[in-house]
Amino acid sequence: MSDSLREPWLRGLALNPAAPSDVLVRLMDRAAGAAGPLMCEGRDLPDAVVDAALRHPDPGIRRALARNRHVDPARLAPLATDPSGIVRAWLAGGPRSRPRSVRPLPDDVLVTLLTAEDGGADGRLTANEIIEELVSSRQIPPSFHRSLADREHPALRIRATLTWQSLTPAQREALLDDPDPAVRQAARDRSWVLDPERVEAELPSVGARHREFVFGTCALSPALVEQCFADGTVRALARNPHIPADTVARLARHPEATVRALTAVRPDLGPDLAAELRQDPDETVRLRARLQPFSRTWAEYGAIGRVVGQVVGHGPDCICPITEPSAESSSEPSAEPSAEPSPDWFAACAASGEPELRRVAASRPLLPADLAGALAQDADEEVRIRLACHHPLAPPGLLLDVFVTRPVHRPHLLTLPAFPRTGLTHLIAHPDPEVRALAAADPALPDPPVDDPDDTVCRAAAANPSLTPRALEDLLTTPRTAEGAAANPSLPAHRMHTLLDHCLHAPA
Repeated sequence: MSDSLREPWLRGLALNPAAPSDVLVRLMDRAAGAAGPLMCEGRDLPDAVVDAALRHPDPGIRRALARNRHVDPARLAPLATDPSGIVRAWLAGGPRSRPRSVRPLPDDVLVTLLTAEDGGADGRLTANEIIEELVSSRQIPPSFHRSLADREHPALRIRATLTWQSLTPAQREALLDDPDPAVRQAARDRSWVLDPERVEAELPSVGARHREFVFGTCALSPALVEQCFADGTVRALARNPHIPADTVARLARHPEATVRALTAVRPDLGPDLAAELRQDPDETVRLRARLQPFSRTWAEYGAIGRVVGQVVGHGPDCICPITEPSAESSSEPSAEPSAEPSPDWFAACAASGEPELRRVAASRPLLPADLAGALAQDADEEVRIRLACHHPLAPPGLLLDVFVTRPVHRPHLLTLPAFPRTGLTHLIAHPDPEVRALAAADPALPDPPVDDPDDTVCRAAAANPSLTPRALEDLLTTPRTAEGAAANPSLPAHRMHTLLDHCLHAPA
């Protein structure tokens, strides 16, 4: 056996879906090099292998496991208290590839990471540096954020004060009167964002990068409102839920069409102004004004804005992160952000004649099956694409259509359980190698194209489970197909061990 094939064999075995636990455990041997971390990070793992990785003395193995997006996050809980701060940080940072849809970490893991008093025994990182990784990872679900103000640990209640505007009045009052003095102080320090006079006083100390946040979310004094109009920073002002009616009117009649478009969907826009903007000379403004009847609450306003965008839509190639859906809803008009619009509101969007509103509905993973089925056949391509990327009941045929026509969505689509892996033989001659590689892995393909001009297609064809163990022997000795053949689930377990015997005893 050629030593030049050692690395392809190890990579293939690491990702072989039929590899038994004893094979996978052997891949954690230091002699296997990068194959062990590749396996621990890049695939689903049996419980026995997860247990072995959690106990493994090499922190590189534990680090790789910390980034695994296939294993149940609850199984990774011991890594939150790993002796190595780097391991904890990799768990807090989440999968390396930053998929569009990130599974949240369990509450107990989040609490452990957010309340840790040190960054690990190795002293490489501080607890705050690990928390920064966690906050940017999107592994903290909105439901956990909303629970922070009521958590037992004072450090979590202090963290709740960081999003003061998102708290309910009752939560703010409770934090200002918290039994812990550090929590009370943090609440006082953050409450300025809803006090116009304090906002005006604080603004000079706010960095330029954060001024748009202030103008867009804080309660502003009349002087600051005038400053926004004077220095041309009114775009942020147009999204601010705390401005008075006369300021909304000024924004609706602003000479800049972008500002009028941002204002046109506000839930506090009066009927006269809404009617005026529906006749606006700018087409985008008129379109946004047509959506305004569906924006009766700030939750509805936010749901529309996440899909439609500030001025123009995100487009069919939008790859914005997909956040955790919430079953909580509110239909009462309020300046307080609520968790989600009501299910009836999403249903109304799904039946709307406006494609932008149907796109909003298609982005809702909890949309009922009958509405999802209708949107899967919508005349608007972006509606269909959004449904394919967001809804668990999107038909396999739609997922495949989007995969073929919109390459930017392929990495996400391949992670979806409903994505089809058979019935693809008609694509084997497709000009796009990525599409051919998908078809080459179809078990129903009578003759996998192991000699395709593209190496990716060759590897996929060599991993096709329709190939016999005898056919795999030749493919294992050919550089272009060796990795795919080693990853083939038809490869017998005893043959996997034979390959490992050679690889682990050959010089790296």
